[in-house]
Formats: sequence, structure tokens, C-alpha cells
Amino acid sequence: MRSHPRGRRVLAKYPTLDRRAGWAYLQDMTEEIETLDALGLLCPLPVLKARKRLRSMAPGAVLRLLADDPAAVIDVPHFCAEAGHALIAQDEASGHQVYLIRRAK
Repeated sequence: MRSHPRGRRVLAKYPTLDRRAGWAYLQDMTEEIETLDALGLLCPLPVLKARKRLRSMAPGAVLRLLADDPAAVIDVPHFCAEAGHALIAQDEASGHQVYLIRRAK
């Protein structure tokens, strides 16, 4: 279980990858990663913008999503699971979250 931004406890239905494993993955990659800056956008805009960007990307491409919306912690993993995309890594960096999403085939 982990805490919800509004103080409630929620089940960790979508496990977060080990930080070292997720970011070590980036060091081995030779492909370019597109970045989507969704900082300052509130729910559901970060997920909607990610969905739109992923549609324009090739299958297997990686998107780095930057979001500071507290609900993104729940919304992004849920979106990836529902759409079939792989959530490669999820991390916090200077007041915002960073998500790495591999587009489904």
C-alpha cells in the first residue's frame, strides 16, 4: 500500500519498478526518447496528452512524461495498463514525477 495525495491509502495495483533497474535501462538504450512536458496540467490532461503523443509514435518507442499533478501517480499507471503500453519506470524528481512509457505494438 502507498499513500494517496489526499491522505487515503491505496493498493499498489501497478507496481513501480526499482529505480536503479528502470534508469539503468536508459543507459543501455540507443534509441531516442521523446519528452512530453505536462507540468502545470491537472487531471486528466497529462494522460490525454500522453495518449495523443503515443499515437503519433512508432510501436516500441519510448515517451518520457513529466507531470506534477498529484493524480498522475494513479492515472498514468492505470492508463498504461488499460492501453497496453509498458510503464518502464516511474520516479520523482524536484517536485514532479517522471514516467517512462514504451508504446505498445
